[in-house]
Amino acid sequence: MGRLPAGGRPFFFDLTQEAAYQAHLDNAEIARQICELRTGAGLTQRALAKLVGATASAISRIEDADYQGHCLSMLRRVAAALDARVEVRFVRGTDAGRSGRSLSQAR
Repeated sequence: MGRLPAGGRPFFFDLTQEAAYQAHLDNAEIARQICELRTGAGLTQRALAKLVGATASAISRIEDADYQGHCLSMLRRVAAALDARVEVRFVRGTDAGRSGRSLSQAR
């Protein structure tokens, strides 16, 4: 993609491209947070899967930055097993950008 313009966000000619890019960033952030929480807790994917009643491959999928099928109920089960919680925030406005998409853990 090359260098980013001032402000750190790429310029898109097409709003569909920008929406896809934002969705990818969101998915990557969810994956990063789950992996960070899991490894911080000293758990393997298999051990976390057992705690939430899923398979190790399901945990592997949600820790994949390209995964697009996140389910809020699964995210909540994972968060609970990792002593965290899921927060979802909606922000009005057409230029909400990344600040309008927040899936994060809190202790």
